[in-house]
Amino acid sequence: MSDTDDLESFDPTLQNVIDQTSLQWIFVGGKGGVGKTTTSCSLAIQLAKARPSVLLISTDPAHNLSDAFGQKFSKDAALVNGFTNLYAMEIDPTSSIQEMIENSDDQGSGVSSMMQDLAFAIPGVDEAMGFAEVMKQVKAMEYSVIIFDTAPTGHTLRFLSFPSVLEKALEKVSQLSGRFRPMMQQMSGMMGMQGNPEDMFGKLEGMREVITEVNNQFKDADKTTFVCVCIAEFLSLYETERMIQELTSYHIDTHNIVVNQLLFPKKDSNCEQCRVRHAMQKKYLDQIYDLYDDFHITTLPLLTNEIRGTDKLIPFSNMLVDNSFVQKKMAEGIDDTKADA
Repeated sequence: MSDTDDLESFDPTLQNVIDQTSLQWIFVGGKGGVGKTTTSCSLAIQLAKARPSVLLISTDPAHNLSDAFGQKFSKDAALVNGFTNLYAMEIDPTSSIQEMIENSDDQGSGVSSMMQDLAFAIPGVDEAMGFAEVMKQVKAMEYSVIIFDTAPTGHTLRFLSFPSVLEKALEKVSQLSGRFRPMMQQMSGMMGMQGNPEDMFGKLEGMREVITEVNNQFKDADKTTFVCVCIAEFLSLYETERMIQELTSYHIDTHNIVVNQLLFPKKDSNCEQCRVRHAMQKKYLDQIYDLYDDFHITTLPLLTNEIRGTDKLIPFSNMLVDNSFVQKKMAEGIDDTKADA
């Protein structure tokens, strides 16, 4: 299938994401430095035009939402300046479990200590339980759609595996609690431990229910999708392929790729570096079209200015749903048949 056929078969924009009103969770991810935050902010701006309320969450420890919008965000959702229905927050799932333990009603008790030991005994469970606590907070909020600006690929894939990992772990704990609950109650009484083991088991069971529901929603293509962001280079394409394979193994829908930072040298350009880089990008872009002929592939140009602040993000966001600017750049650019390396 040729590139032209691809473009005609699948709209080369993210309009399909905007139009799918059943979506509740949208993840934006990819290799570091490809423009994930700019893309997620821009997508959130476009969704705010179509949805009653939109929440944008950064799960990247190196938070960039504050820099992108030029406004300080924290772990509490705040209205983005200039909008009436777009909110943003920055969270670190790994710190949420510690806060949950510290803010526990029976903090300092044997039960709280036991819960902390459980959280940190199994590698990865502390992060997974932090994820669960975040999900509980998010689900308590009422937004029509939630967008995750995720950490670089490796962290994102672990983040998305947490529901399955934690669901299995908590199910096992739930089974064990039924067998050992009477013994633990006796031991806590004999040893003078404060706090009620029933409270701990109740919290774990409540967490398991939330995670099971979230896990089912993440695997529902009507409710969840993942937008991959990359640049037209080998390593980024490799990471994107790895990510799509892993997402498929988790049964998480993905059918959109944003290819960012594309160069479009003008026909009369004397910049050799621009021409060489354009030829390289074209080679990898062709591979993306060949590999993902059933995806919506959105192409975005490398601009001469930084996309920082709402005044810059709004016009940039329009390119996610209208590719006329890119088409114009391509028409003005050098002949691609002469650009092949």
